[in-house]
Amino acid sequence: MAKDYYETLEVNKNATKEEIKKSFHKLAMKYHPDKNGGDDKKFKEINEAYQVLSDEKKRAMYDQYGSAGPNMGGGAYGGQGFGGFDFSGFQNAQGFDMGDLGDIFGEFFGGGMSNRRSKKRGQNIEMAIDLSFEESIFGVSKTIIIEKQSKCDVCNGTGAKPGTKMNTCKNCGGNGQIKEIKRSILGSFATTRVCEKCFGSGQVPEEKCGRCRGDGVVNRKEDIKIDIPAGVENGEVLKMSQGGEYIQNGIPGDLYLRLRVKSHSLFKKDGINLTMTLKIKLTDSLLGTTHKFKSLDGKDLEIKIPEGIKHNELLRVRGKGVPSALGRGDLIVKVEIITPTKLSKKERELVEKLKEEGL
Repeated sequence: MAKDYYETLEVNKNATKEEIKKSFHKLAMKYHPDKNGGDDKKFKEINEAYQVLSDEKKRAMYDQYGSAGPNMGGGAYGGQGFGGFDFSGFQNAQGFDMGDLGDIFGEFFGGGMSNRRSKKRGQNIEMAIDLSFEESIFGVSKTIIIEKQSKCDVCNGTGAKPGTKMNTCKNCGGNGQIKEIKRSILGSFATTRVCEKCFGSGQVPEEKCGRCRGDGVVNRKEDIKIDIPAGVENGEVLKMSQGGEYIQNGIPGDLYLRLRVKSHSLFKKDGINLTMTLKIKLTDSLLGTTHKFKSLDGKDLEIKIPEGIKHNELLRVRGKGVPSALGRGDLIVKVEIITPTKLSKKERELVEKLKEEGL
């Protein structure tokens, strides 16, 4: 069905660009779907008409072929900009900078784009922590010293000299925000930003703190206690929420700890299990033996090597692995048999005798 774009925008066929823009402005404000009393369908039609009549080439094509001609309409809700509104059409037609129009619509109509002011956040901090293999397996509590932006210990972050009062910020009138008026082809819209004088608190100190000079923040060293859980991995990163740098009237950043676990001369970690390699003599593999050593937690451990054990056979010691929520894992012992490369005369005679007996 043919569409009369002039009728949609309520202008005559000889209307100037300014008249078309003015009429569109009025109708868009009236029918925008996010405004009380708006009309989604009508708004789409208005946008489609404006896309065509605001562009000289499209308008000429429309005047010749009507709405069924090539490149007519179809862009009202094409997925560009706020709420699917095609802001690129405005930019092509008017050369107007629509970069922040989505934010303007969001703030004016209260839809689509969030109009809530998020709090400022302090800087995150990342640092490396060295752990012994034992500490990584069983967990450990450590105290680290870190230099960072911290809350002023004299004024407790207010920025005011102790004993003095806070006054209402004159720059923002105590609101903590500064309202600004932005102009666009759709009219004037109010936006807000955090007040740079009171940092969003709405108050300023009558007398500034001598320690932080009113910033509420100082650079100092802090002792931070950290609890490393059992079973952590080399390269793992632990996050301490709000352990980073402090920011006045905001949320502190986070502290990220990258773990560097040292290797062990005997044990390795495999999930919740510990593994180790045990080298035994050929005779011990044939006759069996008992091997004594220290477990990772420093306790005496005894493991029985059965006679006739094979090279690279695995033995399991229950409950001597990594502590976890599922219980403690096991110690897996890989047995390696040391084969002699040079035999004495007596040893050779004994081996030859065994050979004669079919062994």
